[in-house]
Amino acid sequence: MDFNLPILAPSILAADFTNLEKDISEAIEGGTKWIHCDIMDGHFVPNISFGPGIVNQVSKISGEAFIDVHLMIEEPDKYILQFVDAGSDLISVHIETCHHLHRSVQNIKKYGVMAGVAINPATSLYTIEPILSDVDMVVLMSVNPGFGGQSFIENTYERIRELVDLRESGEHNFLIQIDGGVNLNNIKKNAEHGADVLVAGSSVFKADNITTRVLELIERMGK
Repeated sequence: MDFNLPILAPSILAADFTNLEKDISEAIEGGTKWIHCDIMDGHFVPNISFGPGIVNQVSKISGEAFIDVHLMIEEPDKYILQFVDAGSDLISVHIETCHHLHRSVQNIKKYGVMAGVAINPATSLYTIEPILSDVDMVVLMSVNPGFGGQSFIENTYERIRELVDLRESGEHNFLIQIDGGVNLNNIKKNAEHGADVLVAGSSVFKADNITTRVLELIERMGK
């Protein structure tokens, strides 16, 4: 699938779930074509968010928008098919929760869905080097996962550069996604360092005008 990079990916974790259709529609009106769904289980991370049912509703609401599902859960392989059936276009799993990461990635891909691997701020990038030829995206966590609204971890920029170097030296084609604390002040710097997909939650859905904020973020990141 071809993408017009860089991409803004609003995270519905920060949306108003009593007005989810309205919030998503306003984000799409602003120009986003990618919706990010953060799934939390209360075990791997200290929070519980939502499951396949909400993802299915988001898929219906979003029309042709790309549905990006980020599984911050233990034993993700048990739930892959449920999220595939819910309408996911891409599913990312954490290296920290997968005992057999290659198997998990192949489990996603066998359903015709793109596969990503997510990695926490304190985990070395070289732990995922063996899987880079198999994944469609690497999710660099720029906060410690579990809650929305956290501050961006500054050494993420260096990790983006390291990951870009790994991609180029290995002649890989994966996208680089940044997840956590992305806002108007840092989105351009992230894109300049090599990020392809920028996840923004509170910055989008807590704004006074969601459509205007999406337009601002897209312009700021250099579209």
